[in-house]
This record gives sequence, structure tokens and C-alpha cells, in this order.
Amino acid sequence: MIDPTQIRRIAEPAEPLTMERMRRDIAAMLHEDPSEIGEGDSLLDLGLDSMRAMNLVLQWSQGGLDLEFSEFAEDPTLAGWWAIVARRQAQRG
Repeated sequence: MIDPTQIRRIAEPAEPLTMERMRRDIAAMLHEDPSEIGEGDSLLDLGLDSMRAMNLVLQWSQGGLDLEFSEFAEDPTLAGWWAIVARRQAQRG
């Protein structure tokens, strides 16, 4: 039987979640150069579909942030997404 107190997170993010990391991750998902992702560009218009977006949100959640995909769908821009992440990071302390 597994003792729950002995369970440790194995996958930790390689670097903190910043707007630039998010830009790089989005660009990689779209096979684009990060410089092509503007803060106010519609990520949907750039070709990001809901499955890819969900994968990004799950990836960014691995560092312990409580991120909900539904919030990201409300403003599908880098600036909108960063506002959500920055707010969650501030709440986390």
C-alpha cells in the first residue's frame, strides 16, 4: 500500500512561468517564432485550437498553480493569459 505522505511531485517546471516562457510555449505549439506572438494577438486566429490550449494550461499548472482552462478561453491573447497567471502567482505568494 502506498503511504500518501511519501508521494512527492516528480515533474517540476524547468523555469518559472513568465510571460516570455508562455510566449515561447505558445509559439512552439504553433510552430512559429516567438516574436510572431504579440501580446494582443488572438491566439485562435494564429491557429491555436482548444486541445493545444488545454495542453498548455495543463503544462503550466504543473508548477502548482491553480489554473482553469475555462478562464483562458475568455480572453485568448497572451496578455489575457498572462493576467490570469500573474493573478494566480500573486495569490499563491
